[in-house]
Amino acid sequence: MPRLRVVLLCILSLTGSALAQPHLRLATTTSTENSGLLGAILPPFEQRFKVKVDVIAVGSGKAMKLGENGDVDVVLSHAPALEDAFMDAGFGVNRRAVMYNDFVIVGPRADPAKLAGSKSAVDAFKQLASAQAPFISRGDESGTHEKEKELWKAAGGTPSGAWYVSAGVGMGQTLQMADEKRAYTLSDRGTYLTYKAKGELVILVQGDPALFNPYSIIAVNPARYPAVRYFDSMALIAWITSPEGQRMIADFKVGGEMLFHPTAVPPSN
Repeated sequence: MPRLRVVLLCILSLTGSALAQPHLRLATTTSTENSGLLGAILPPFEQRFKVKVDVIAVGSGKAMKLGENGDVDVVLSHAPALEDAFMDAGFGVNRRAVMYNDFVIVGPRADPAKLAGSKSAVDAFKQLASAQAPFISRGDESGTHEKEKELWKAAGGTPSGAWYVSAGVGMGQTLQMADEKRAYTLSDRGTYLTYKAKGELVILVQGDPALFNPYSIIAVNPARYPAVRYFDSMALIAWITSPEGQRMIADFKVGGEMLFHPTAVPPSN
């Protein structure tokens, strides 16, 4: 009986420790989650700092909105214009560049709109509109959707018609829909590479500077929301932009290809 009591006390002690572990709420883009990057780089942080990171993977616009409402502690996103507005309004502090990848225009191998080889993303979008080729938009106010809207604007206007579908879903689901419908879409390279083996979409347009895709991390302003875990947020920001965190980002690959390029501490050659 005494032995059973000791075992029960140990279990209660361990349970209490687990419950006492602080939780840091991270709002981030679906690309960092779908690509597998966060699953690779967060566990070492959690183990070292004894903080559990609760990931809320949504589009950048929704991630910013969660930050504006004080519903999360830190935001990792890829929507520069939205981030500028977030900072200017006083919702965020200590914004740091983390990494970049790029956007790509993908579509069916047959390429009925004849985009292959195009050097300009804007010209490719003009061609899509002219051909009224099936296009699946994320339609979710994410960083990818913001970039898409920017490209359509530069191409001459807002697309409309049965050929243009606003899905309102994450990048992975958008790629799956495009594959099923033999349609085109705009994707971040990381998520495309992660889902590439699940479908038949191919990259048709890439390399245009207009498709550059930078990521930043921002702490929610504790002066506006005193309840946020500011010190834990700063620990995450410091770690993810440290040489170790940046090296883990550089080392993360899918199919032997580097998905994200660190910018806080670029790897030495």
